[in-house]
Amino acid sequence: MHCPFCRNTDSRVVDSRTADDGGQIRRRRQCPACNRRFTTIETASLSVLKRSGVTEPFSRSKVLVGVRKACQGRPVSEDDLAVLAQQVEETIRLAGSAEVDAHEVGMAILGPLRELDEVAYLRFASVYQGFDSLEDFEAAIALLRAEREPTVDEPATA
Repeated sequence: MHCPFCRNTDSRVVDSRTADDGGQIRRRRQCPACNRRFTTIETASLSVLKRSGVTEPFSRSKVLVGVRKACQGRPVSEDDLAVLAQQVEETIRLAGSAEVDAHEVGMAILGPLRELDEVAYLRFASVYQGFDSLEDFEAAIALLRAEREPTVDEPATA
């Protein structure tokens, strides 16, 4: 790490702390040449491999943009969307790979979005999974209904 003041190539770590719920490490450093202090923030990199073959850094904001479109006009708050984006990132990081396929990001979005709002889920799934006909929508709705209905052993709640 170069000192931002004198460009010396050496620095000493004075203090380290976790930040962003453990997703980052904040390090306070001191330059041995000029004795000035500066802060660095380290994060584990996570890359997304797109269908075109291009690799780009994972971005929560891109997840938010896509999900926000699906939630347009629905009773979903910005806080709900932020939590969803965090859940998606955590799910992807738990996979343990530094590079993840864009398809896996979409799959990680579908589960939390279904729990958040079923209509938004159908909107997102219709684009993401490429619904071509009414039958695709009907199949997805039937699956949602089947998951929602109680089993024979469970009493129906009123």
